[in-house]
Amino acid sequence: MNWVDLFLEAQAAERGAALNSLMAYRRDLEDFSAHLAARGLSPDRASRADIEGYLIACEAEGLAASTRARRLSAIRGLYRFAHEDGLRTDDPAIRITGPAKPKSLPKTLSQEQVDALLTAAEDMGKTAEERLRDTALMQLLYATGMRVSELVALPVAAARGDPRMLLVRGKGGKERMVPLSPPARDAMAHWLAHRDAGERKGRVERGTPPSAFLFPSRGKAGHLTRVWFHGRIKTLAAFAGIDPAGVSPHVLRHAFATHLLSGGADLRAIQAMLGHADISTTEIYTHVLESRLQELVLTKHPLAGGA
Repeated sequence: MNWVDLFLEAQAAERGAALNSLMAYRRDLEDFSAHLAARGLSPDRASRADIEGYLIACEAEGLAASTRARRLSAIRGLYRFAHEDGLRTDDPAIRITGPAKPKSLPKTLSQEQVDALLTAAEDMGKTAEERLRDTALMQLLYATGMRVSELVALPVAAARGDPRMLLVRGKGGKERMVPLSPPARDAMAHWLAHRDAGERKGRVERGTPPSAFLFPSRGKAGHLTRVWFHGRIKTLAAFAGIDPAGVSPHVLRHAFATHLLSGGADLRAIQAMLGHADISTTEIYTHVLESRLQELVLTKHPLAGGA
């Protein structure tokens, strides 16, 4: 078994790395390995200069600093693993400095824009089923700040009993509790009733087995996919008169956090609800508020025109 496979097995077993993270590691490390192979090298024989040469080649290709930083992170992880497991006596990547990633504030939406999206979810669908489903998806997303992968894969058991809190399984299988707003609870209850009625009919007429998911589909995953929902929210944005380019499930997650913080919520509470491992990740939303306040002063203050 090659080093990359061994490293990925360790990441999955010891760190509980999510499938998406493992796939990203594999892509980056296979690109690195191909670069070395083209020069008659392999990861077990590469030196610090060889790794730096790969990063220079990535820059020459025009790859963004964030992409190069991510690839270096994967390479560092590989060599740290190899050194700790005795596959190499040294760690050639330990002192390599990565490119500085430009800090950009996350995109978000105003309260008015979110309201317009929620209204679009209630009105856009061609059938009652589509409208109930879209409303439940959007209300849950905005009420909880869930990642889209967490939302579409919600087990139906989590929604039963009119819960005030949802148990969400996040990255690495870590679980957290998120509170539900009254509109989200109502939307989920209405969708659940419709979903269950449809499932009962399917069992009687076609012998269809029950689904374990709140938002089932006939696809391989058994539930709605991230790709489908990404496209759906763009369509909802267009219906609501909002530029679809500025709307995505993740942007609504940012809106959830920003609106909570502007309403006086504690940063630690927001961290827990978002499932951030590090508070520094959540702190970016304080900068979003500072930026918006500054813009407000510059555009709305009565003396702004003379500044």
